[in-house]
Amino acid sequence: MNASRLTQLILLLWLVLLTGCGAGSRQVIPTVRPTVTPTFTPSPTRTPGFDATPTITPRPLVSGPTPTSLFGPTSTAVAALASPTRVPNPNAPRIEFFTTDALSAAPGGSVTLFWSVRGARGAVIYRLNAQGQRGNLWNVPPDGSLSVNISRRDRVQVTFLLSVGEGDLMTEQTLVIPLSCPDAWFFQPAPDTCPAGPSEPTQIIEQPFERGRMVYIQSRDRVYALFNDERAPAWISFDNRFQPGVDRELEESFVPPPGLYQPLRILGFVWRGSDVVRNRLGLGALEETLFDGFIQTVVTEGQENLYLNSADGSVLQLLPEGASWQIIGLPPGS
Repeated sequence: MNASRLTQLILLLWLVLLTGCGAGSRQVIPTVRPTVTPTFTPSPTRTPGFDATPTITPRPLVSGPTPTSLFGPTSTAVAALASPTRVPNPNAPRIEFFTTDALSAAPGGSVTLFWSVRGARGAVIYRLNAQGQRGNLWNVPPDGSLSVNISRRDRVQVTFLLSVGEGDLMTEQTLVIPLSCPDAWFFQPAPDTCPAGPSEPTQIIEQPFERGRMVYIQSRDRVYALFNDERAPAWISFDNRFQPGVDRELEESFVPPPGLYQPLRILGFVWRGSDVVRNRLGLGALEETLFDGFIQTVVTEGQENLYLNSADGSVLQLLPEGASWQIIGLPPGS
């Protein structure tokens, strides 16, 4: 079949198909546009474990009461600033123990200290004084023992401090050892405190005056003037400078009124030489008395309380620095 014949057959076939479609088809004209019915398509659900980016869904504004928190009402007050608390540095050395081998010690004796620390190559032990200040020190290894002598003058207690590390890495611990009282008081009822030492026997010269009394303590070679006029100081003291055979024993030109006495020798030398003593005490109410007695002291923070016998059997207490003096015991038979 040649090309022209094939072309004619194709054209004839196209005409037949076109004629059949036109004769058998009916045209439909719609009168109302149909309403599109929405079809709900569920949103895909996020599968846990996949790398999906979450979307924040905005919430609509709803009027009404504010919902109550499941954990109670929320406070709107401003929080108070708390004071910072120092937390121990966990890297600081640790003291495992710091102790002694005795429940108490005696002045003049000794005590053995035991300690153990961790986290340091060495430590320091200090002896603290009555004011808590560091005194004697010993450089010691991290573990060990140390024998320390206690002074015969120590009273009440001795205190030691174990220190290890420096700055923020410092750790310290104190050890207080009570001391027994080695000495008894020479009089009763005795004070509650422990005396600084044993009672000291001495000769005493005492003379009462119109407004006080004078006392000479031989062991101290010192004269004390005690006043009753309620002025300060309540008492004062002087070194004994009287020289027998050189200084006169009294002022011969002075004759006291009847019933009163001019003090003599040691007491008179101070009385004549001090206007303060003479004017505040007045004249002697009785003659002086020489007797054997005792003195004893208490030392507190470096200040001395002095106790001594009086000629009538009572005990006199002189408080530090002339603050006051008093009779703390009645004479026998009173």
